[in-house]
Parts: sequence; C-alpha cells; structure tokens
Amino acid sequence: MTSIHSVVDLRSDTVSQPTDKMRARMAAAVVGDDVYGEDPTVNELEARTAAIFGKEAGLFVPSGTMGNLLAIMVHCHRRGTEALVGDLSHIFLYEQGGASHLAGVQLATLKNEQDGTFSLQELRRRIRHNDCHEPITSLVVVEQTHNICGGKVVPLAFLDELAAVIRQPGVGTGNARIALHMDGARVFNAATALGVGVERICRDFDSVSICLSKGLSAPVGSVLVGTKAFISEAHRLRKALGGGMRQVGVLAAAGLVALDEVVPLLAKDHERTKKIANAIYELKSPNITVDLETVQSNILLVEITQPKLTASDFSTRLSIVDAGEVEAGVTDKKGAGIVVKASARDWAFARVVLYHQVDDEQVELAIRKLKYVIGQYDKQWPRS
Repeated sequence: MTSIHSVVDLRSDTVSQPTDKMRARMAAAVVGDDVYGEDPTVNELEARTAAIFGKEAGLFVPSGTMGNLLAIMVHCHRRGTEALVGDLSHIFLYEQGGASHLAGVQLATLKNEQDGTFSLQELRRRIRHNDCHEPITSLVVVEQTHNICGGKVVPLAFLDELAAVIRQPGVGTGNARIALHMDGARVFNAATALGVGVERICRDFDSVSICLSKGLSAPVGSVLVGTKAFISEAHRLRKALGGGMRQVGVLAAAGLVALDEVVPLLAKDHERTKKIANAIYELKSPNITVDLETVQSNILLVEITQPKLTASDFSTRLSIVDAGEVEAGVTDKKGAGIVVKASARDWAFARVVLYHQVDDEQVELAIRKLKYVIGQYDKQWPRS
C-alpha cells in the first residue's frame, strides 16, 4: 500500500533499487549456464571485477555472506583451524556463525577500536600454531568500511602494517602462511573516501568479497576475488553451499552497470551523509548527537545520550507522523508528513545509511524531521 506520507528510507543501503539502465541491461543480457562456466555476462563481471581489484580471478555469488564464508572455507581448509576477526565485524555478529556451523572453523575475536582497526600487538599474541592443544590460526579478516563502527574507513597505514606482521618469517605453520581476507562489502566507499583505487586498498589481501547490492544498487550479488587457485576452490565449494546458479547473467548484468554508473556517485552519498550529520550536530542537543569528525562515508551513527531514551524509541518516533508536526509545517512540498526510517537494535545509537537514490530533496526532508523530533526530546529533557 502506498504511504500517504513522504518516506525517506535510511535503514540501509541494501534498500537501494536497481537503476533504469540496470533493468534494461538485465532484460537484454546474453546468458548461459554459469555452473558450466558458460554465462558470458557472468564471466565478464567476474573478469572485470578481478581486474579492478588487481586479482587474478573472480566468482559471482548470491550474497556477501556466502562470499565471506567461501573465503573462510578455502583459507581454513585444514581441520582444527581458526580465523581472527574483529568483535564488531559483520562476519562475527551477523552471519549466523556460519564459519563454525557450516565450515567447522572457529572464529576468535580481536577487540575493534572505534576506527574499525584492532590492536596488532594483540594480534601477534593471539596467533597460534605450535601448541598441540590449540587450534591453528589460518586467517585474519578486516572489514572495509566498518559497518558497526559507523562506516569508518580502515586506514591504509594499518592495512600495510597488518600485512607486514602477517608476512613476517615464522608467522604461520610450516610452509602454510596465514591468509588475509577483506570483507569489502563497502570497499568502494572506502576507496572514494581515501581517494585511491580499490586495488591499492586490497593490495596485500589474498581475497576480497565485494557487495553489489548495497550502495552499488544492484538487486542481488557479490563478487569474491583472489588467485585463480583460490577461486577454483571457491567455485567448487559454492556448489556445496547451493550457490551454483544457471542463467544468472540477468543478475550479473546489473553488477556491470553498477561498476560503471553507480561507483562514480558514491562521493555524493558521503557528502549528503555529512550534511545530515552537520544538521544534527548544530542542534547541540543534550540528548542526541553525532561525532562529526568521524563521519567518513555513507553511514552515520546518531548517538543517544539520554538514559531514558533508547535507539528503538528514537527510530520508532521518526517513523510516526503526528498532527502537531504537520501543523508546525514539518511536511513535504505537498503538505504531507515525513516518515524517516532508521535502523536500531540493542545499540546506543540509531544508524542511518545513504545511497544514491536518497537525493538532495529527501535529505532536506530527513533533516526537517530529525530537527523536529530532536527538538521535542530537548523540550522533554532540557539541558540540566
């Protein structure tokens, strides 16, 4: 049912819609059986993505979760292995424990810092390979950009130092070395923020999973990239996970358009995110605020500082239009109320995420609504 209000959906960039060019390219896609490697559109997407990232080969998969799981399965193929991941990482929090449930791999966590990094000193201490009582550390994973840390761009200096630590002589077991995987669901956002190519960010990583269906607006899919040998094994395991797809070029076609059409627009998403952050910051609210200096990409964490208010309460209020705000002129150009959808779980913040279909007009509507609602809370709980 169509809403009678103007709805600005900022829950996630996963709600982005395929563009008109994507739909046209999907309808006209030349396809074949991808399990046999005969879909030319899939082959083109895999080859192009691998080339962009400076890797040998790519594999189209239904989701980033599958891409990450495949990477873990290939890199941690030996029984009794573990992967080191951030304690706020998507792999650890939101992929249903697939590494242990499906791959038989133990996930060990490193405390994520606010910028999405983790202590390399702790990493050194946590690497295990000599004691028969312990699992073997076979993989280290970095998330880029880091979702729960607020879309933070993990710095190049950290990535370089991490690679240097992992590649030191004696790190690993025998001839086996510890692999590096990047959960690069939003790695193009990181490249945009840093002003470098994605191949530079991923230079020292053995594999990268890249999501096409978040800010890049494709309807389905991710691409996993790495060496030819790595992708060959991932292709085999994809079949075991039920990811063997047939004439899937109709979906891969949207990914090709995303690389050409949507990637260049990401800077505008960042700019609009910063605009919303600035508007909240300038309110100087004692109850709701943002850390303006740390807003780096298309994700904004709206911090709830009032103990009597939860992120869920705030999110729910943003989704409601009351008579008072319409009377106060908190409406769109046609006089309709404004609904803002934001994410909230058991967090101390609400999360808003932008994507290219959230245009300047919608940003203004969101700001109008946010100012009104925050103003209501400030009247209820004025600065003491």
